[in-house]
Amino acid sequence: QVQLVESGGGLVQAGGSLRLSCAASGRTFSSYAMGWFRQAPGKEREFVAAISWSGGSTYYADSVKGRFTISRDNAKNTVYLQMNSLKPEDTAVYYCATHRDHVSDYWYEYDYWGQGTQVTVSS
Repeated sequence: QVQLVESGGGLVQAGGSLRLSCAASGRTFSSYAMGWFRQAPGKEREFVAAISWSGGSTYYADSVKGRFTISRDNAKNTVYLQMNSLKPEDTAVYYCATHRDHVSDYWYEYDYWGQGTQVTVSS
């Protein structure tokens, strides 16, 4: 069992930055790949970024590539999403999730999910 708690969301102007954190409970955190997803009102859940258990492999959606950076600190059981050059279309609830095997952009392959943190980007 893994519990995930996201934080760091908020209201920011277009062009600004936010850093999301996802703190995990449980001693097996370092064995999971981790992903960030987002969901805007009326839209389907969308893949954002993923990172392997070691941090050596990362994967990004085209819409955020070059602007967002995913990282992790296994000693702190935490994964991060640094978001720069934010756009109004980045507005959504952001979720982190665990994957038992590898980085993936398929949300249904992920096992445990946090409750999400709201990110709102004003124009």
